[in-house]
Amino acid sequence: MARTEIASHRGGAFLWPENSLLAFRNALALPAEQLELDVHLSSDGEAVVMHDHSLDRTTDGSGPVRALSMAELRRVRLRGTGGEGVPSLEEAATLVRDAGKVLRLEIKADGEGRPYPGALSACLSVLDGLNMRGRTVVMSFQPATVAEAAAAGGFRRTVLLLEWRPWRGMGAANAAGLARACGAEEIGLHIGELAPALVASFRAAGFGVGAWGANHERSIRAAFDLGLDAVATDDPPLALRLRP
Repeated sequence: MARTEIASHRGGAFLWPENSLLAFRNALALPAEQLELDVHLSSDGEAVVMHDHSLDRTTDGSGPVRALSMAELRRVRLRGTGGEGVPSLEEAATLVRDAGKVLRLEIKADGEGRPYPGALSACLSVLDGLNMRGRTVVMSFQPATVAEAAAAGGFRRTVLLLEWRPWRGMGAANAAGLARACGAEEIGLHIGELAPALVASFRAAGFGVGAWGANHERSIRAAFDLGLDAVATDDPPLALRLRP
């Protein structure tokens, strides 16, 4: 990639209610290249746009996303949206397709940190129906999910995300080995974990490098200075203003 691409994280969570169609519409009107969102599975196996495994923080509902059907989730209201329901992946991906942008899709785990059986298949059903697989960057903290996506093929890129605790325990060489073993093409870390030598090490091993958590001027500038492939930010207008 010629320059660091900007992904509106959860649709731009500093500016609009996260992971809402309201946020996605506003974010997609900006010249940021990518829209980042998260998915869980409903009780009837539909891909549901939500960051947390629980409804409690961002909606007027409660309990696990997995406990409700897609029809029931549509009746749950997202806070701050004026009455919007929980989006399906199909609704969100349609907006991304129509805007001509790249979807940066994180497939989440359940409340116990376990991959959802059938999550990738549910996402692929939506993406292929919209002809969006090739315009989707698929990401996960679960190596098994990344490996499944790599085996399916056809994505713009597959990304292994690393939490800071296990990352600090494994180090760069082991992280690269894990990414290679599960077929990842990019390694994603919090911006606070990245430094020039580490980025150079991952690139020398053949991986792209991305980051999340770059939400203020200092961290956004750091992401651009590192020459990352992509940065997910809660303030995409600020990132667009700061990008060289």
